[in-house]
Amino acid sequence: MKERVIHSDACIAEGADWLCRADPRFAQAMEGLPPLPLRLKPDGFAELLSAIVSQQVSVASANAIWWRLQAGGMTTPPVVAKASEAELRALGLSRQKARYAQALAAAQIDYDELPLLPAQEVIAQLTAVPGIGAWTAEIYAMFSLGRADVFAPGDLALQEAAKLIFDLPARPKEKDLRAMADAWSPWRSVAARIMWAYYKQHKQREGIR
Repeated sequence: MKERVIHSDACIAEGADWLCRADPRFAQAMEGLPPLPLRLKPDGFAELLSAIVSQQVSVASANAIWWRLQAGGMTTPPVVAKASEAELRALGLSRQKARYAQALAAAQIDYDELPLLPAQEVIAQLTAVPGIGAWTAEIYAMFSLGRADVFAPGDLALQEAAKLIFDLPARPKEKDLRAMADAWSPWRSVAARIMWAYYKQHKQREGIR
């Protein structure tokens, strides 16, 4: 069966309604929240390269490096594959990230085929590339491919939101949260949006920065 794809705010609303009926704690969490964001992003090589650039650096640093890569024309597989490590490092990438960028360029991923594959196959293909972990692959499936039933249990904000919403004694570990999320299928991506929104509001309410 073809997997559901989120393409509009109406899809988000449908998923949120389903979740609120399936578990009243989602309904409670949504009280007072602003409308849930669609958050759809572009897909393709450049989006994954941008994710690699953003790892473990500030938003400002990532933006600056990404601007230099764009200005240098280093955002397509053929160009990155031909570039030397020194050229990539001159644009701001660390030695490790330069190698990750080259590995992604050499991976020969068919980006036109990814939207046609089951989410787990997409995630398996992407995580086979050095530098792309489960979180990055899951976020790509959720927002670049719009998959409705993908979750990112390794995300610390989702773990903290789960603790708050479901009144858990401690923040759940990735394995435990993945098991919890099974109950939110086929709308796990919408569950994640609710949880991120709730966590953001909680931080603001508590004055956490």
